[in-house]
Amino acid sequence: MNSSEFRRRGKEMVDYVANYLEGIEGRQVYPDVEPGYLRPLIPAAAPQEPDTFEDIINDIEKIIMPGVTHWHSPYFFAYFPTASSYPAMLADMLCGAIGCIGFSWAASPACTELETVMMDWLGKMLELPEAFLAVKAGEGGGVIQGSASEATLMALLAARTKVIHRLQAESPELTQAAIMENLVAYSSDQVAATLGTTTCCSFDNLLEVGPICNKEDLWLHIDAAYAGSAFICPEFRHLLNGVEFADSFNFNPHKWLLVNFDCSAMWVKKRADLANAFRLDPTYLKHSHQDSGFITDYRHWQIPLGRRFRSLKMWFVFRMYGVKGLQAYIRKHVQLSHEFESLVRQDPRFEICAEVTLGLVCFRLKGSNKVNEALLQRINNAKKIHLVPCHLRDKFVLRFAICSRTVESVHVQVAWEHIKEMAADVLQAERK
Repeated sequence: MNSSEFRRRGKEMVDYVANYLEGIEGRQVYPDVEPGYLRPLIPAAAPQEPDTFEDIINDIEKIIMPGVTHWHSPYFFAYFPTASSYPAMLADMLCGAIGCIGFSWAASPACTELETVMMDWLGKMLELPEAFLAVKAGEGGGVIQGSASEATLMALLAARTKVIHRLQAESPELTQAAIMENLVAYSSDQVAATLGTTTCCSFDNLLEVGPICNKEDLWLHIDAAYAGSAFICPEFRHLLNGVEFADSFNFNPHKWLLVNFDCSAMWVKKRADLANAFRLDPTYLKHSHQDSGFITDYRHWQIPLGRRFRSLKMWFVFRMYGVKGLQAYIRKHVQLSHEFESLVRQDPRFEICAEVTLGLVCFRLKGSNKVNEALLQRINNAKKIHLVPCHLRDKFVLRFAICSRTVESVHVQVAWEHIKEMAADVLQAERK
């Protein structure tokens, strides 16, 4: 494929993507396939001679789309949202075209510097304490990780390394092994200090946890993977109160801030804590500016060596939506979740199982876990909408998460009517 054909095929692909997203509401949200469906549909080995682009495009509809769960359908209410926007898609195209591997400033200065600035932009949108920002004389800063799980692991390993170094400085006779076998990490059943848990979007009280951690010299990591995007809205910023006690904090713009996966934002108060745990400095990666104090080599902030130019997505989205546009998007989702909550509360057969703070509603039929399991099975077997469950203590609960960028009140209303219809069937079967 030469540049001329790329121009033509690129326009065709943009049209295909736009048509797919414009028409996604008409597609069944959950696929009708069984495990192993795909292998018989494609050759057992790669072709020896090139296929045509037309054949590949045709196979997308014949082979790929039948097995796709349409996460961006307005009838997808499962898990949490995964962000998607046209500006982010365009930025991903540019990222692929530049194709740099940004493990150091020298490997592509713009890749490193834009990420540092975008993380400061985002930190200011959240009103993070200045200690987390990469200001000129500061010790902190932000980095894009692949996922919240990755960010949490980075924080855990950095905390462990920091404690080992401190204890060895105090008692040089201690070996690393002797220290390691006595280290303790404290967590709840949600892993780390969490703002917006996956099950029901509950919030730990940082104003209680934080001072204890600071007093005892414990590393405090805060995970706000889903909820963190909402903190750009002043009315939700109080949910982040206490972040000043943290050593590290992360959330996922790729969930709810219109930046396509993968983009997990992580900040630390002392960037040296990460670098000391993961420093990798072979001769071939060194460069003349690495000790200047004004730049960051992000390979020291992550588990992989290589990294993509992911900050382009943030730059495009932040500029093309603006903070006010992003705030409006968050507020719309929250309003829709309260609309669904109101519908549930009006039906005496149902109950709300957790406070509705952001875009998630946890609800169930009053009664046994068995009847709620049957309800969820009927809903997902019908494939008109898609939900997933959780357990709150001993109760089986259905989760209704506002997810799609294009979801509107009418979709919430249709979903609720469908849920009521399925509930009536389940309750009728229960009485027999």
